[in-house]
Amino acid sequence: MTSELRRSLDRMRYEVLPVGAARVDLLDPGTTVTVTASPSKGIEPTLRRTEQIAASGLRAVPHLAARSIRDDAHLAAVLDRLDAAGVGEVFVIAGDASRPLGEYPDSLALLRAMERLGRLPARIGVAGYPERHAFIPDDCAVRAMTAKAGYADYVVSQITFDPRTIIDWTRDLRRRGVEAPVWVGVPGVVDAHRLLRIALKIGLGESTRFLRKQYGAVSKMLARYTPEELFDELQPQLADPDSPIAGWHLFTFNEITRTVQWRDDLAARLSGRADRPA
Repeated sequence: MTSELRRSLDRMRYEVLPVGAARVDLLDPGTTVTVTASPSKGIEPTLRRTEQIAASGLRAVPHLAARSIRDDAHLAAVLDRLDAAGVGEVFVIAGDASRPLGEYPDSLALLRAMERLGRLPARIGVAGYPERHAFIPDDCAVRAMTAKAGYADYVVSQITFDPRTIIDWTRDLRRRGVEAPVWVGVPGVVDAHRLLRIALKIGLGESTRFLRKQYGAVSKMLARYTPEELFDELQPQLADPDSPIAGWHLFTFNEITRTVQWRDDLAARLSGRADRPA
């Protein structure tokens, strides 16, 4: 299993913000880099950074936020721009804007619009929520996931720190007929107090309690979170052919340098373990 976890580090996906500095040049050519959407700045920064990343030899995947796109004409223009940049994969989300800019209130509406226009990209990812969503009732989230699954080549989970929650949720997806592979969404190397603020902002219940327990003490507020413990707990799923888990999707919050250094250190340690005689 150590060798499978080691290989999973080479195919990790990295998520960056559309604003601020992000050292994507530290990533290996061909690495998948997704670009988040900004509810306040609209879709333009996402498209611009996606074009830059694609031009650098990385696999760029923009987050298309339904609530940031006005209408079919705007959507077609966005897809034309991605085609021109050689980008054939998108990650479709509702977006965090309090009100839709136009005709698409949620990700399913945007997916259906692309289908109606005959403009579905070659690969499509959608979001999934292992924990209760802070703003969407459970029954609505379940129905939406089932409907979106018909368009999805893969699912990326929202941040969750409890491996049992992730395993149970992925199994529940399978029971409901969602066959798409799941990339487990985890933070990269991030200051613990910043991660706690992020968890509170996006309304993560169980995960927020976990962070408060682990990093709430004043003496620990300068600690850095890494996903290593979660990786270790979930690594048997990587080798299980019946598991939906395909690998890791790192929310870097633009902390690429520290995340890459941690990944390289972990890879070296895992390689050392694999080389040791049993």
